[in-house]
Amino acid sequence: MLRLKFSDFKIECGTDEAGRGCLAGPVTAAAVILPEHFELSLLNDSKQLSEKTREKLKPIIEENAISFSVTHVEPKIIDEINILNASIKAMQESILKLLPTPNYIIVDGNRFKPINDIPFSTIIKGDSKFMSIAAASVLAKTYRDEYMNKIHEEFPMYNWKKNKGYPTIEHREAIRKYGTTKYHRMSFRLLPEQLKLDL
Repeated sequence: MLRLKFSDFKIECGTDEAGRGCLAGPVTAAAVILPEHFELSLLNDSKQLSEKTREKLKPIIEENAISFSVTHVEPKIIDEINILNASIKAMQESILKLLPTPNYIIVDGNRFKPINDIPFSTIIKGDSKFMSIAAASVLAKTYRDEYMNKIHEEFPMYNWKKNKGYPTIEHREAIRKYGTTKYHRMSFRLLPEQLKLDL
């Protein structure tokens, strides 16, 4: 059973990201403040849930959260500052959009940078331990999937609707055949034997 809170602070938010390992599309983060006595038995790390379950949980989280926000950081920024910094930036920007401002932040994973002197803890596998991080993981994943479905219409040959930009064989074969798009992360190893791409 997931725990509601990590700290004794009154307003605690959880944050998580999705799309870190993708070759295309943004890295997307969400931050969520849940009310006291919040319960949602289906809630878990978004990777452990089916797409159908995530879509079912999304409106429940949004309707019941005290506050939530979602941020996309685009491939151009990922290439400029690297994926770790882009992931942290997405989480920080999501937290800054929350009202009320949290007194404490819990972060999925083991890396974060302080923001506005708000105390925080990084928690490995936090999305399978704490409700607010799990809720953030569900929102980050569902909003990113929506984004990838949308840009799939623009570039259907990469089948982002199915692979969501992850390095599947199908996606890599499409890069080999069609080259790259404005949505690809050029700082990533897009092809296994890549030395350089003919742009």
